Amino acid sequence: MTTRTEEVGPSGLASALVSSGALQSGWLPTFKAVPRDLFVPDRIWPGIADGTRQNPVVDRTKDPHAWFTAVYSDIPLTTQWDDGSHTGDGLGKTPSSSSSQPHMVFSMLADLDVRDEHLILEIGTGTGWNSGLLAHRLGGENVVSIEFDADVAKGARENHRAAGMSPLVIVGDGRLGYPGRAPYDRIIATCSVGQVPWAWVDQTRSGGVIVAPWGTRYGGEAIARLIVDGRTASGRFTRSSAFMRLRQQRPNRPPHDTYLKGQAWPADGDRSTTVLSPAEVGGWVEQFAIGLQMPEAFWSVERYDDGTYTLWTYSTDTTSWASVDYEPGAESFEVVQSGPRRLWDETEAAYVWWEGQGRPGFDRFGLTVDSDGERAWLDSPDHPVPEVG
Repeated sequence: MTTRTEEVGPSGLASALVSSGALQSGWLPTFKAVPRDLFVPDRIWPGIADGTRQNPVVDRTKDPHAWFTAVYSDIPLTTQWDDGSHTGDGLGKTPSSSSSQPHMVFSMLADLDVRDEHLILEIGTGTGWNSGLLAHRLGGENVVSIEFDADVAKGARENHRAAGMSPLVIVGDGRLGYPGRAPYDRIIATCSVGQVPWAWVDQTRSGGVIVAPWGTRYGGEAIARLIVDGRTASGRFTRSSAFMRLRQQRPNRPPHDTYLKGQAWPADGDRSTTVLSPAEVGGWVEQFAIGLQMPEAFWSVERYDDGTYTLWTYSTDTTSWASVDYEPGAESFEVVQSGPRRLWDETEAAYVWWEGQGRPGFDRFGLTVDSDGERAWLDSPDHPVPEVG
């Protein structure tokens, strides 16, 4: 949020973004020429800066000041729930389209490092603001944007026309890119992925750049900036992020009851204790580092009224689970594990490895993608992140 009421509006948001370093001088004229309010629908659910939850609906027709304030705050705005099936004023189950946080928008555009006459492919049109910014900077003929949801794509095209922009908006599966205009100088995704589609690498010129939010199934997410060199794309992560997942890559997480199979906890689990607090593994970068080492695992939290909670960890094949009970101030915590994977043992080993590397942040990690798949690394592609277990 901008900090003072008199600063609400484009100039206040621009000032905040410039001060933070997100909005660089080369993008400032475009920010002014392509106002965010032209790309935001009347009904929005304002989020918080980290994108992890949404506030109640704000309706422009009922409270135009609150709507304008939200639009020109540095926050994401959810614009669709549940792939469009949700109606009403309440929160839906899963946010499925949004106007991204301006700080993240311009930070990623800085990562993209565009030059005049570059041809850009965007994955995830959304409201059309990001592709509108690119079209103003580079010309509409140099911007292609893919949106899976036909209704969302229609709204983006209308927004582009109202703003005097004309990028090409395609309805299609973003995983496939758009070979009709390839090769591209730059590809940018405004949705997160758990695996970089090979088509994106294949459709990028050698020397080109791919910027995309990337996260593990376990948790944590960061912006990958990959430089394409022939048939390989490789580069570091630049910053943390929290984007909606590409629809075709949404992770399948079997429900809790699948694991205990109707038995009462602790079922057939093995009991032990740990001195590693569940709270220590819950940070965004900690989740990211652990997830890199624990493929096909995920977690959930069961919270209780007294401030305690249980951290559950599961394998996607439904054969293994672990629970750890957290109590504030405790020095040890009860663990129960079941199945061929000892998931809490894996979690501890992954955390110890991360600590042993100096507790690295996102910017020390990197990713390499080629036709054989993708590999995460620490500091250098020569030092792959190990898997535990």
